[in-house]
Amino acid sequence: MTIAVGDTLPQATFKTMTPDGSKDITGAEIFSGKKVVLFGVPGAFTPTCSNNHLPGYLENHDAILARGVDTIAVVAVNDQHVMGAWARFTGGEGKILYLADGNGDFVKAVGLDTDFSANGMGLRSKRFSMIVDDGKVVALNVESKPGVNESSAAHILEQL
Repeated sequence: MTIAVGDTLPQATFKTMTPDGSKDITGAEIFSGKKVVLFGVPGAFTPTCSNNHLPGYLENHDAILARGVDTIAVVAVNDQHVMGAWARFTGGEGKILYLADGNGDFVKAVGLDTDFSANGMGLRSKRFSMIVDDGKVVALNVESKPGVNESSAAHILEQL
């Protein structure tokens, strides 16, 4: 079952890269008492994710935060080393929190997982965005077809 507006995010633990190396970070640390824009991508370094989805959040970083958002985060079913490299490559370090959901536990728990086995990629995240206020989903956008429309930074800005 897919998470819906009004639902509370399930408990989760992600991995992220810090200047001191890999670190576990819980959903409670990310979402409790905060307003967070979270978007999910099928994979770091993939063409649409790197060229179309993530750049919108980087370009609109200040505008999103100006609307009362505490954190912008991206999640992908990749390991923390790949996510850390993607953060450096995209210039997003310190602007976006890059969350590794290596086994897909989070995306499965919220019903936003998808099977990319036909493309040799296995379990991945659907392309989505959400606004989370103190752990509760207040807006959810899941792409219904390939590309970046419903889950774009521009759409999130309209919802804030």
